[in-house]
Amino acid sequence: MNSHKLSVLAETLQASEIVRLGAIIKDKIKQGEKIYNYTIGDFDSSIFPVPAELEQEIIEAYKNGYTTYPAAQGNLDLREAVSSFMLSRCGLDYTANEILIAAGGRPLIYAVYRAIVDKGDKVIYPTPSWNNNHYVHFTEGKHIILEAKKENNFMLTAAQISPHIKGATLVSLCSPLNPTGTTFGKDELNDICNLIVEENNSRAAGEKKLYLMYDQIYWTLTFGDTIHYNPVSLNPFMKPFTIFIDGISKAFAATGVRVGWALGPEELVVKMLSINSHVGAWAPMAEQKAVANYLVNPDAIDTYLAHFKSEVSLRLQNIYSGFQQMKKMGYLVDAIAPEAAIYLTIQIDYINKKDINGKLLTTQADVTAYILDEAKLAIVPFYCFGSSPESNWYRLSVGTCKKEEINEMLEALKIALDKLN
Repeated sequence: MNSHKLSVLAETLQASEIVRLGAIIKDKIKQGEKIYNYTIGDFDSSIFPVPAELEQEIIEAYKNGYTTYPAAQGNLDLREAVSSFMLSRCGLDYTANEILIAAGGRPLIYAVYRAIVDKGDKVIYPTPSWNNNHYVHFTEGKHIILEAKKENNFMLTAAQISPHIKGATLVSLCSPLNPTGTTFGKDELNDICNLIVEENNSRAAGEKKLYLMYDQIYWTLTFGDTIHYNPVSLNPFMKPFTIFIDGISKAFAATGVRVGWALGPEELVVKMLSINSHVGAWAPMAEQKAVANYLVNPDAIDTYLAHFKSEVSLRLQNIYSGFQQMKKMGYLVDAIAPEAAIYLTIQIDYINKKDINGKLLTTQADVTAYILDEAKLAIVPFYCFGSSPESNWYRLSVGTCKKEEINEMLEALKIALDKLN
């Protein structure tokens, strides 16, 4: 049978490695295996429910008949609520006309890429990072992939970006970072902002500008002494060149509620609005009404975040401490102290070790499969986020983690690693 070719995009688009790994895990669970599934950047709603006030607002919105199309840019009451929320919480001053609402962060990221990047345009982004490789592929941009280093907590530096900035169209950054749970320090982010401002000042009138997409969807989830910094508050000259990606999905464990927002220059927001309208990726009317009401309830938000953050932080810190203890015991593991988000960066360095059957783990993929099969621990290798296939670092997500299973999981991992030599 002759197969018919589809579009070049369809024929060359790579499937998500995380989705493929998820299918393997689901199959194991279906067969009755108990898996410590720390792969997904999502939440178990029985552990981390959405705020009760937000849930009630959604119910009331549906009861009140808010089931029609929303405004294409997002309902005005929601955009005004977002404007007030971001000003009070982040010091970011954006009017309703500089805000675009969509069904979560993904359509907004897609719209940013579509509005800014032409075929062959240079897009600078780090590895590890989430999905930038796919969005550059969508737009046929030129990948400028910079490998972030462990000594910088896997965050890019201005020194890494600087040699590539001439002629670039977009720098895509995320802080707190998915997959690492680490953040930009004030000085490093400020240096990056200075680079971008200086580059834009050097470009001729009418020449395409260099934009920064700053994904801060996890900014509310910082722990300990960690402070979230943003480009525009650090350097007001960044405002014409910065587009923020944000929303409720991670801040309020509301990934399925699908309300996100972008903040940026009005002329860019208008173009993103047109793109988003053709795709039809609007946040539902009822959810928009509910979020508009919830965001102006600061006491409810503060109460929710205090409990939510403490529960996430407890899980991250306990697993981090467990890995540090294993390291002291001689296991070839490590972890970076958690700073933010729902992720812990861990290292499992057992390549070229043999299992009890004499099978050599020749690749990091072999190690990943072994950990899943023997320890029943499912984690996402950094090579799923664009890092080298040889990278022995992993993302561990605690969004579905039961506190009482942490020691059990760590013990299972020790037993599995003890079988390697």
